[in-house]
Amino acid sequence: MLLSVCDNSKLITSYHKKGNNPMKPSTIIITAVAVLLLAGCASVPPPELVNARQSYEQAINSPAAQLVPAEVHKAKQALAIAEKSFKDDPKSYKTVDLSYIADRKAKMAVALGVTAAEQAKEENANKEYQSAQDQVMKNTKSDLATQTENAKTANENLAAQTQITNETKADLATQTQMTTAANTDLTKQTAITKSAKDDLAASERTVDQKNLQLAAETGARMDAENRAAKAQAALVKLAAVKEEARGLVITLSGSVLFASNKSSLLPAARERLSQVSDALMETKERKITIEGYTDSQGSDKTNMDLSQKRADAVRKYIISRGYSAALIEANGLGKDRPVADNASAEGRANNRRVEIIVDRGPVNK
Repeated sequence: MLLSVCDNSKLITSYHKKGNNPMKPSTIIITAVAVLLLAGCASVPPPELVNARQSYEQAINSPAAQLVPAEVHKAKQALAIAEKSFKDDPKSYKTVDLSYIADRKAKMAVALGVTAAEQAKEENANKEYQSAQDQVMKNTKSDLATQTENAKTANENLAAQTQITNETKADLATQTQMTTAANTDLTKQTAITKSAKDDLAASERTVDQKNLQLAAETGARMDAENRAAKAQAALVKLAAVKEEARGLVITLSGSVLFASNKSSLLPAARERLSQVSDALMETKERKITIEGYTDSQGSDKTNMDLSQKRADAVRKYIISRGYSAALIEANGLGKDRPVADNASAEGRANNRRVEIIVDRGPVNK
């Protein structure tokens, strides 16, 4: 249930009374919003603006505020622009678009903060693992030194036995047996020493291989995350983008892509789709679903056929830009799932759209 602007103003006033530091970035933004809200209590902010405010509040209270402050600042600036648009013209659809952008920037800051925290955690784990391996190697080298010392002692014993043999010929037979035993011990100690050296070398090779594998996996994961963030940032500039349970949803207006009741792409649409396709190629290992929609005018069969042809046209174009055809599915859904009231021309225009849904992760091969 959405709060009115006046209710939001009361919540902000309560926030200051609780003793929050007025110099914090969140307090500065909330104070600015409060002034705007109090100045126009008769206007109700759109849900997108309310969501953007909540997302920014989450960002400044998350690890992102310390780990990626630049991203949080971008979200702050985007929210301020949306708030100004709402103040200048509360009914402007520009406010909705700007609020979408502010909401995405705030959520992106939170996501990047989580990623930075996970990376720091992983680096600490790697350091602990390396420390443990260093201790194992140290212990192994200590054991090797002990065995070498034992071998040295055996050699000294052998020399002593040889001296006794030379000095006491009467006990030659006994001394010879003792010498043979000492030689046997020396051979065993030598074998043990060689085995210890081989074990140490094998241990070092294993540690090197694990470190190389871990570095490769970490690099691949960071590269995938960076490419996904780059693609999403590019898409936000081209169309309405939002995160849903089904994935990242990119919404393109049907009027921008097609002429009325047509399924052939307009020249301007090809340029827009080229930019969208280039952004999608940053994460080209992910599955894409393209859904075409119409308004409620016309028969169900006509709407279903038209929406399917439009979805197929977008799919074909994205494939022509290099995306794998096996990863793209196109569905025409006609007048289903309207996002606005079909009773008005504006609502019908919003319902005539194409949505591109990008899966959250790559397809398992």
